[in-house]
Amino acid sequence: MTGPDKDIENLIALMARLPGLGPRSARRAVLHLIKKRGALMDPLSDVLHRVATTARECVSCGNIGTREVCAICASPKRENGQICVVEDVADLWAMERASVFSGRYHVLGGALSALDNITPEDLRIPLLRRRVADENITEVILALNATDGQTTAHYISDQLEGAGVMVTSLAQGVPIGGELDYLDDGTISAALKARKRL
Repeated sequence: MTGPDKDIENLIALMARLPGLGPRSARRAVLHLIKKRGALMDPLSDVLHRVATTARECVSCGNIGTREVCAICASPKRENGQICVVEDVADLWAMERASVFSGRYHVLGGALSALDNITPEDLRIPLLRRRVADENITEVILALNATDGQTTAHYISDQLEGAGVMVTSLAQGVPIGGELDYLDDGTISAALKARKRL
């Protein structure tokens, strides 16, 4: 008994490497795509190719988009003096999905970690300091992971001392170890509204 041919096996193996998909889920997804080739696979292939050639990091905040400066940073409506600092793009997208924040963002690209050898130089903290000085920022909201992000939050707070900016963090309605991307919109909204000064 033989299984799928080599190209299909390769597609299954690549899909299985995606977060949340194992080999069985990937196999089901690939079968579904093949059965719905005209409605799903062909358009998916076109969009994947387009995104692969155009996706880039926003030079200002680190969001992922198709332009040098993302739509959030380019919008004058988002110039309200607030920057929300997140660890990664998934966290930014979670905040936007909740529709509770109307300022701009700053993606650090991770959190400080002695175990993983992640130092301040590996993160986008120097750029954050420049943005605070250049963009008339009055409040920096730290929306970082409740466990790993504490060291990073304290480091950023120290770095911004004397910059004339209020540094706040999300309220602890965010569960310990909770990542923004996995929280419901109501929890994100409540945590942002009840933020506290560091």
